[in-house]
Amino acid sequence: MPAIDVVGLDGDDTLWHNETLFRDTQDRFRDLLAHSTDPERIDGRLLEVERRNLALFGYGVKGFTLSLIETAIDLTGGKVAAADIETILGWGRDMLAHPVELLPGVAEAVDELAERVRLIIVTKGDLWHQETKVARSGLTEVVDGVEIVSEKDELTYRSVLARHGISPDRFLMVGNSLRSDVLPVLAAGGHAAHVPFEITWELEHADADPEADGYHHLGSLGELAPLLDGLAVGD
Repeated sequence: MPAIDVVGLDGDDTLWHNETLFRDTQDRFRDLLAHSTDPERIDGRLLEVERRNLALFGYGVKGFTLSLIETAIDLTGGKVAAADIETILGWGRDMLAHPVELLPGVAEAVDELAERVRLIIVTKGDLWHQETKVARSGLTEVVDGVEIVSEKDELTYRSVLARHGISPDRFLMVGNSLRSDVLPVLAAGGHAAHVPFEITWELEHADADPEADGYHHLGSLGELAPLLDGLAVGD
């Protein structure tokens, strides 16, 4: 028996592009408000608003769009033009409709993994948007399940594992976020592989002990199959 029976795969910035779209929109937002204040103040205020709004709006494009509008109102002293709000809403619509672009090598890596273990996509964010992204990714025919959650913490992972009848010590979560894909899984008694993306949202930053039991660092999803082989040998 392999050491790992089930692999969980994060969606955003692990399987497909996501954060680059947010960064591009934030760049446009900075240009939109350039006449009102300096860029550093715009970024800092937006981050504060996003942090505060997470508990109300959750993760995803819709909450981000509302935070952009709130930040614009705040930084202009309530004088933001209706046309600018319309522009921001248009950005939100464009982000929601943006094509799903798999990261390089993902399709091949997932096909190879599906021949070895059960695969479950575990992604967080707005239910409707994440459902459409999973469907448009072309991966639903390969994976064995999809879990869309509002938060990724230890309790969430324990609930997911219990729902699928998975023993934590035989589960490996793979993702780009130490905060969401690694630390809570290790706390739940599972394995976690960190596959960094070139951009990390400020609110996902965290530190992990590289010597922690169950922690693995990979350069790409393509390195996962050899890792599974190594864990099986060590079983």
